[in-house]
Amino acid sequence: MDHLNWGVLGASKFALEHLTPAMQLSKNNRFLALATRSKQKAAPFVRLEPGIDVFDDYDQLLADNRINAVYIPLPNTMHVDWTKRAIQAGKHVLCEKPIAMKSTEINELIELRNKSGLLIAEAYMIVHHPQWIKAKEIVQSGTLGELIQVDAVFSYNNKTDHQNIRNSSQLGGGGLPDIGVYTLGSVRFVTDQEPLTIRHADIKYENGVDVWALAAFDFPNFKFTSITSMRMAPRQEVTFQGTEGFIKLTAPFNPLVYDKAEITQRMNNGAETIFSYPGVSHYVNQIEAFSDTVLNNKTYPCSLEFSQGTQKMIDSIFDFVSA
Repeated sequence: MDHLNWGVLGASKFALEHLTPAMQLSKNNRFLALATRSKQKAAPFVRLEPGIDVFDDYDQLLADNRINAVYIPLPNTMHVDWTKRAIQAGKHVLCEKPIAMKSTEINELIELRNKSGLLIAEAYMIVHHPQWIKAKEIVQSGTLGELIQVDAVFSYNNKTDHQNIRNSSQLGGGGLPDIGVYTLGSVRFVTDQEPLTIRHADIKYENGVDVWALAAFDFPNFKFTSITSMRMAPRQEVTFQGTEGFIKLTAPFNPLVYDKAEITQRMNNGAETIFSYPGVSHYVNQIEAFSDTVLNNKTYPCSLEFSQGTQKMIDSIFDFVSA
């Protein structure tokens, strides 16, 4: 096998705008099939890739022996079930975040991965972007001195988008499941540390979903705060501050969409360095890393165990507030 044939379960806007184009642009990958009951939603995918097969049933797509990898951008509450079904059908799986609604649900996925030998991964694209690889290098090199504080903010405003699944409690919506994975997971990726305890958390709810959340954690060697919101003006920023300097990522999660992918490093002596990464698509990098793992036995940079660690932090925020 010299390439992956991809099938997509569900005609989501995100899949249309980001992941299926990434399949086309990446090497050793082909967008082969889509499953959706809506001809209207299927139409732009067919325009994007005129040769794709369109199934009106998810199970029909999974039964197609030509397809060896499946991308799942379904509503959050459907992720675990359809990941399991895809694995049982013999497909490798790239599932949108959050891959599960509770960290304990990921245990079964880990067991399925180990038994089947198939790749199961959460679509956590930021670890494939060079700005995050550079941030990790800077922090772990000791350039900033002793790491003292990490702060992460990710917000947008979808209050008037009533049909958005992120505003639906029945479909597993909310800011923490949608974007908390980025603020919480990124600090773990860069530092290779796990939180010792959650110090404080607060959540504002609307119609059963979290629309604003603040959390503070103690890590072994530093403090960390996270703010996520679906009701504030768009903002993305992550800062790692040490005793000798700090770095700031100004478009950490949606480069090319929110702003330029840049890291500003400023040291105590006033020296400032800017690292820029124009034109990089972490979605293309993600698809290529996935296929390299399957085809060439490479190590995938975002394991289920990593995803489970982030989900544990999300669980702890909800638990703290409800206690």
